[in-house]
Amino acid sequence: MNIEADQLKHDELQQTSVFTGRVVVTKGSIVLRGARLEVRQDAEGYQSAVVTGGGGKRAFFRQKRDTVAGAPEEFIEGEGETIEYSGKADTVRFVTRGELRRYRGGDLSDEITGDVIVYNNLTDVFTVDGRNAGKPAGEAGNSGGRVRAILAPRDAAPATPVAPAPGPSPQLKPSNRLEGAPR
Repeated sequence: MNIEADQLKHDELQQTSVFTGRVVVTKGSIVLRGARLEVRQDAEGYQSAVVTGGGGKRAFFRQKRDTVAGAPEEFIEGEGETIEYSGKADTVRFVTRGELRRYRGGDLSDEITGDVIVYNNLTDVFTVDGRNAGKPAGEAGNSGGRVRAILAPRDAAPATPVAPAPGPSPQLKPSNRLEGAPR
């Protein structure tokens, strides 16, 4: 995990690091940006991160997806006032004003908004809640919103051409009569 920021406070005993000020994180094809980042590492070596946008802004996430050879490149990107990343579960949680987008071949394919979006990179499953996490409808900071989604159809797999049967092809002969008809 490579991290750039204006400031860092590291606690070796607790295995936590807090980065503040124009934070940029890269880990493989993952990019995270925000105003504050807290990174934890568990006893097994898995890292988790919480990124906040700060000042009413949203934090940002982007990851290049693994695709089969010949398929167009795919990216998942999203924003939320808080983004929680779990390296162990390989999930990303966008909290408060969440937005998730999928790009295929550089074109926007899917777009989902909600107050809490959980994206599982291993299963390619996402869940979305339209209400602010933990706040009853009508409370400050919760619009009682709804989930909104634009989902593009997946391209159908190209049809596999049917190869002709091996051997010589039958020869057609002209005829002036129907087979089986009296002469």
